[in-house]
Amino acid sequence: MKEVFLGRLPILDSKQKIVAFELLFRSNQQNEVNVTDNLAASANVIIDTYGQLGIENVMGNRRAFIKVDGKFLLGDAVFLLPKKHIVFEILRNVEINNDIMQRCSELKQKGYQIALSNVTHLDEQFDRLLPLVNVVKVNVSVLDDNELSSLTKKLKRWPVLLLAEKVENREIAKKCLDLGFNMLQGFYFAKPEIISGKRIDPSKLSLLKLLLLIIKDSDISEIENELKYQPGLSYNLMRMVNSAGTGLSKTINSIKRAIMILGRKQLQRWVQILLYTAKQKDGSSSDALVHTAAIRGKLLESIAIADRPHDKNHQDRAFMVGVLSLLDTLLGMKMSELVETLSIQKDMSEALLSRRGYLGRQLALIEAHEKGEFETVSTMLAELGFLSMDEFTQLELEALAWASRINDMINSSD
Repeated sequence: MKEVFLGRLPILDSKQKIVAFELLFRSNQQNEVNVTDNLAASANVIIDTYGQLGIENVMGNRRAFIKVDGKFLLGDAVFLLPKKHIVFEILRNVEINNDIMQRCSELKQKGYQIALSNVTHLDEQFDRLLPLVNVVKVNVSVLDDNELSSLTKKLKRWPVLLLAEKVENREIAKKCLDLGFNMLQGFYFAKPEIISGKRIDPSKLSLLKLLLLIIKDSDISEIENELKYQPGLSYNLMRMVNSAGTGLSKTINSIKRAIMILGRKQLQRWVQILLYTAKQKDGSSSDALVHTAAIRGKLLESIAIADRPHDKNHQDRAFMVGVLSLLDTLLGMKMSELVETLSIQKDMSEALLSRRGYLGRQLALIEAHEKGEFETVSTMLAELGFLSMDEFTQLELEALAWASRINDMINSSD
């Protein structure tokens, strides 16, 4: 299998729920040379990669935006991708000729969705294609207020969804939402930030308290008492323990018994993930954070397993660092305050505060990967010395699939 560079950027709706991902593939590091050939090769890599794992396992119910050039669009391989999960994102430099029009019409009839990439103005070419398009991605980083407002008005004449790409800060995000954009994307969300503001509500404080009790190895009765004050959490825990997947012959009705069956490590992981899903006062939850935190935790754990296969304690710490790395964004607190509150081990605190040490460097690797910084990722993998890009890509695909399952489990327990 050829070396694959894979990345992803979340696409959020107006309520900051992840509705899709743009998948970033490259066939090699020299992306500035033979761009068309690389993009066609990259699309074929997608087919190979997801053919092995199953795109539905990686994306869950969300769609994947995949950039395509004319060469790939007109090839037979385009129909191998699952229509229910794919949005073909046509690059700006594709000439909209009769062949492309006919193929897009064919794709639409078969149920595929089509997006236009990097739109900054309308011209005759794209006017011609707009009746077949589902999503228009507007590059908001190069437009001033008047240009953006004017373009938005023109696009609203068509029955298309508007997606603002290259959203780099809170002000631009708010402006796009005010103009009526349906979706947002950009490195502003790579961390991701929460537009609606940060407010620590009681449910999150309770979860933080519960996490502290578990980390400090408190008595089960203390953990049980804390859970009793949270009926919703107790119900969620019972439902999870009694789910068909656990294979229990009897229904568990005791909180204490549920904790013992689940085990402290799994309980800790469940609480960590739930911290991100706790509802805000306006009823919304931090969906982008949930997904990113879950992927970071699982991927960092998998890297730790590859690094130190017999050190379970190190692997558990790696998972925790990955999940906790976004808690400051969620709670609107300084990471230093959180680290002090949690009283975690030195290697974990150094990783979270300054990206130092083994875990810190591996967390920095994941963050670079989230932003699509492929050359940085390649250099850092070489420095680590125990993971190839192929192996890292496979670990990330598995983490994506795991995060999707976790998300589905949490949503089904709401």
